[in-house]
Amino acid sequence: MTIHKEGRSWVLISSILFGLSIYYFKVSSAEWFWLKLLLVATVGFFWLAFVQFFRLPKRTNSSQAHQLVAPCDGKVVVIEEVEEPEYFKDKRIQVSIFMSPINVHANWTPCEGTVKYVKYHPGKFLVAWHPKSSTENERTTVVVQSNNGKEVLFRQIAGALARRICYYVQPNQSIAKGSEFGFIKFGSRVDLYFPIGTEILCKIGDVTTGNETVIAQW
Repeated sequence: MTIHKEGRSWVLISSILFGLSIYYFKVSSAEWFWLKLLLVATVGFFWLAFVQFFRLPKRTNSSQAHQLVAPCDGKVVVIEEVEEPEYFKDKRIQVSIFMSPINVHANWTPCEGTVKYVKYHPGKFLVAWHPKSSTENERTTVVVQSNNGKEVLFRQIAGALARRICYYVQPNQSIAKGSEFGFIKFGSRVDLYFPIGTEILCKIGDVTTGNETVIAQW
């Protein structure tokens, strides 16, 4: 396991502060012992939280070519047929995965193919499960055309805590299944939109492991 590049400065600064708090606790007088202990514990908590949040474990993708993997760690909260208004402008099967603060927040590509569309949208920071978060929150939309010609749209959506969505892909770029396409800082969810007729292999309440859990096939 390593620390994701998006979090290295956070972990470095918190590590320095944690070390300084321990040093101060050791060299200072016994006066205000419990207050200083509380300071060390608080700084240590934030250091541990940043390490937990920005961790980047190694993942092995062993799925078949016709299978699509979860783009993130989290919990499946939506599976429904909806109208996708931004790119397809027709009916699609939406699968939404909610990412809690304790999940790994790297995002992986669910299939191999060519990036056809990328667009970043600034926006609000409604809670990730709010019905309007898909269309009003800060978000990034990516569409990949797989090698069989079918397209899948995946959308990173910021939440109440998330204040920055990071993405690393560009239109016309060839991309491998399981390659890292982005990161969401401090929370939120990823929505996927599959063609009607795609076989969904997950159900609401399922816990996914990014780049490992097979969630659909076509």
